[in-house]
Amino acid sequence: MKHTVIGIELKNRQNEAAVLQDILTRYGCSIKTRIGLHDVAENQCAAGGIILLDVISREEELLKELSGKFNVQTMRF
Repeated sequence: MKHTVIGIELKNRQNEAAVLQDILTRYGCSIKTRIGLHDVAENQCAAGGIILLDVISREEELLKELSGKFNVQTMRF
């Protein structure tokens, strides 16, 4: 099975999360794994973060849509 890992940088999670979630919901059956990373302290969450996706189909469509709105990097294996 072919995999593509897509890393998505969010600079302002509060403003960008809804747009990203809408895109990811539309491609939900193509996403095998989704991991969200952000810095957190006891009383504070970081504004930015990174989402990692393991995508097994429709990679080019998803990548094109994400690239128009976010900073993305890919790795294929």
